[in-house]
Amino acid sequence: MTPTAVLFPGQGSLTSDAGDHARAVCPDLVNQAIELVGSDPFERAHESTEFAQPAIFLASIAGWRENDVADVFAMAGHSLGELSALAAAGAVAVEDALRLVVLRGRLMQVAAVEHGADGGMVALLGGDAEDAERLAADHGLAIANDNAPGQLVLSGHTSQIEALTHAARDAGFKAMVLDVAGAFHSPAVASAREPFLEELRATDWSDPSVPVVSGVTAAPFTDFAQQLADALIAPVRWREVMVALSEMGARDFVDVGPGRVLARLVPRNLPTLKAHALAG
Repeated sequence: MTPTAVLFPGQGSLTSDAGDHARAVCPDLVNQAIELVGSDPFERAHESTEFAQPAIFLASIAGWRENDVADVFAMAGHSLGELSALAAAGAVAVEDALRLVVLRGRLMQVAAVEHGADGGMVALLGGDAEDAERLAADHGLAIANDNAPGQLVLSGHTSQIEALTHAARDAGFKAMVLDVAGAFHSPAVASAREPFLEELRATDWSDPSVPVVSGVTAAPFTDFAQQLADALIAPVRWREVMVALSEMGARDFVDVGPGRVLARLVPRNLPTLKAHALAG
């Protein structure tokens, strides 16, 4: 058997059939989400992170439950996907994880609204981490995601993003402004951290069945509440997460969420290893 790392995606990975799939595989969990959110999150996922996050969580758990992934060695989740991974690994009850996801989405939406239309994110393609750090520092932005070599995301004020976009293109890089509601994974959403941390600390946690690697530390979780709260304002170190999983012994990677976002990133980070997605 091949030691397999299971990957759980974050926002930006929903597919058109994700809702139908989740309703078929885990109807009780979908009904709980509707009660917590106040409406079907799949029907409103396009509106804001408040609805997109529970929808992605439900779709990811459905993918995990429906498919019997053999020889699971470790798990990791990208941003929101960390709660999906921890639930799948048994570190937290899936119902509690859903409750936390709903709260997370609401808090992040509120934090974004507090900044009005002033916060956003931009993907920098073609430069390395040093290029991104230099451009971020020059324009007052924060590194939000280090997804793979030549694929980083920055967060900050929309005027700063506009200036960086021109500077990046002048330097020969591609810069693509993302369709998001705020400057996530940066100090701009710091107001969401403390209330989320309080709820995380009030939640029951257990040792996971397999190591779950944190995007904040690029190492297995040691303090679920602290690291999940820190993840709201810290960069997602996905490139380093992939390297850590490889060094731990993983030789195959399975993306159980909707879409193929994380499956596509595996060969970008680890060209010699295999990856596939369970969804289309």
